Amino acid sequence: MSHQPASRTGRNTRYAGLPLVAAPRLVPAAGYRATLRSVLVGPSVTPRIMRSPKILVFDSGVGGLTVFGEIARVRPDARFVYAADDALFPYGKVAEPELVDRVLGLMAGFIATYDPDLAVIACNTAATLVLPALRERFSLPFVGTVPAIKPACAASLTKRVSVLGTEATVAREYTQALIRSFGQGCNVTLVGSGRLASLAETALAGEAVDDAAIRAEIAPCFVEDDGERTDTVVLACTHYPLLLDRLERLAPWPVRWIDPAPAVARRVLELVGPPAGRNTEPATAIFTSGRAPSADLTAALARFGLSVEDPAVSA
Repeated sequence: MSHQPASRTGRNTRYAGLPLVAAPRLVPAAGYRATLRSVLVGPSVTPRIMRSPKILVFDSGVGGLTVFGEIARVRPDARFVYAADDALFPYGKVAEPELVDRVLGLMAGFIATYDPDLAVIACNTAATLVLPALRERFSLPFVGTVPAIKPACAASLTKRVSVLGTEATVAREYTQALIRSFGQGCNVTLVGSGRLASLAETALAGEAVDDAAIRAEIAPCFVEDDGERTDTVVLACTHYPLLLDRLERLAPWPVRWIDPAPAVARRVLELVGPPAGRNTEPATAIFTSGRAPSADLTAALARFGLSVEDPAVSA
């Protein structure tokens, strides 16, 4: 595949120079900085100690497995439903109003069918757009997954950080607001990948993915400026950690890769408390397309402790 960096969403920018444009759908009277936290963690909720809580983990595909795996590790007693909206994958290509309506409708069905105690939106593209609408419509606590820009910029020694996400995520005002608020003087390169999430899905399904295709998608993340190189890359799509071994191998030089899953799991613990034993009930995976997963994908799901059932919610 030929690679044309100029055609991508990738630019180097100082956070102070980003346009200060408040997106109305995210900004209440309290101001944007307050909203950054509310979109990430939601309104203040009194933590409850729950025995075997039922947790719904939602994503456009299998990328949310990286988040699911971390939550299952810290709450082994929880009962899980993993819901993948593969019928509309990838979300990065979907118009915003359509995506909001889609996720609201699916979530209404999942909540009615499975009655979860908490839902995790394990998709950056959906979380940065749909969380406010979900919290307005449903009383259920929601935990979102958003680009881990704050810890990445705090950890960078060279002050050269790249944010690797879908084209929709890196273009969204919410992502730029995170950079303005938490960039800490770093040069931040936004890199919108049109293919990497699909490549991760393909690889997990057991199909061959060429190294050159992955290398082309991550190449714009690696910037050398005034003798300083990018040393930290934010994985702003939950699909990308599925390829972490190959990302490390194909990178032109070593960097720190920031996976948001541990932070999401910590937030879940804040809301439902520590584990109390271990659950023996099998976790369920739902695919809205109704298509049967390949043998390799079924085996991969089994390694996460998931078994597939027919979708209970119509796509």
